[in-house]
Amino acid sequence: MKKLARQQVFRDPLYGYIHVDYVIIKKLINSFCFQRLRRIKQLSGVYMVFHCAEHSRFQHSLGVYEVANRFLSVPELKSELNEREQLLFLSAALLHDIGHGAYSHAFEDVFLVNHEKIGASIIVKNEEIRSILDEVDKNFASDVSSVIAKDGKFPLIETLISSQLDVDRLDYLARDAYYTGTTYGRIDFERIVRVLRIKDSKVVFKSSGIHAIENYLISRYHMYWQVYYHPTARAYEVVLEKIYQRIRDLINENYQFNENIEYLKNIMEDPTDITSYLEIDDNYINSLIARFTKTKDEVLRNLSIDFLNRHIWEYLDDNEENKEQIAKIKNKLSKYYYSSRTVEQNTYKVDGKKFGLEIDILLENGDIQTLTEFSSVINSLATGGFKKDPKFFYKNEK
Repeated sequence: MKKLARQQVFRDPLYGYIHVDYVIIKKLINSFCFQRLRRIKQLSGVYMVFHCAEHSRFQHSLGVYEVANRFLSVPELKSELNEREQLLFLSAALLHDIGHGAYSHAFEDVFLVNHEKIGASIIVKNEEIRSILDEVDKNFASDVSSVIAKDGKFPLIETLISSQLDVDRLDYLARDAYYTGTTYGRIDFERIVRVLRIKDSKVVFKSSGIHAIENYLISRYHMYWQVYYHPTARAYEVVLEKIYQRIRDLINENYQFNENIEYLKNIMEDPTDITSYLEIDDNYINSLIARFTKTKDEVLRNLSIDFLNRHIWEYLDDNEENKEQIAKIKNKLSKYYYSSRTVEQNTYKVDGKKFGLEIDILLENGDIQTLTEFSSVINSLATGGFKKDPKFFYKNEK
């Protein structure tokens, strides 16, 4: 667990500086797999609505690492984890999104891959990443992979990385709000860190920080509906999904592509092909789509032109009132020119059976209550703060 002779930093608009102390953290940042994240947008098609949202998974991953670093300033947490476990926490935070594909979730939906499973696999199978982590010890890579895969081997660290209130969400809400220019994701990060405690090897938050936690959850809810689930961004991503689907169908039909689709074809045949997966980023997909605007296949050509030139599809609420109109549109259009998509979100979802899906509050007398027990605001939102939005997207051929 060798440290750098001198701490290195990255300038960051949220934290001022991102601090790097360990040699392996620097090596991980400089690795091919991590640098690839520079070429994957954090918010996929959202930048078509919020034009400044061009930030990358690389920026976010560095931010999550720094949030983890600052969590370790909490004495109780630092004393709960030995140095190897602290480095495990930092490494898992840094690498938590290492498995994301091009344009993030749109790629996963069509090619049936899961970025967390792919990420866990990359950590143990990629020679460069594995050799860096092996510098700690021969089990370190598998332990980092275990945290990403949520195997339950390191429950405290897993909670810190992925739960209702974790280092991942704290960064992406604030970072996405910053780059989209919205105010919904602004949270009192410093206050949340100050009230974080460890009791019986579990993460808890002092009751004095309840307002910061309530604000965080409400901000998260608004960010989903105002930014992540914006219907225009969803409409744009539907076009990308249809491009992927058309490519898949053409491959199955033995269509002779003039473009190099080898990596996509390999992933279709074997979703665990990490070598091909790591070659696919936003730049690769964008270059393919640019060439597809000249392809002989009319469907793929039209879809690519729509995607490249921001021809946003129309949309209707997918409900009983529009059922007849939607049926008419479906009868008129090819299957590649329409799609039904539903998103849903809770302000605070409680599921006591699932690990990490409840925020625990530490009372002044030392007792612990769940957030829904302690906060009447969140209790009300947990039972009534559910929203679903089914939309029907279609290409308007007027």
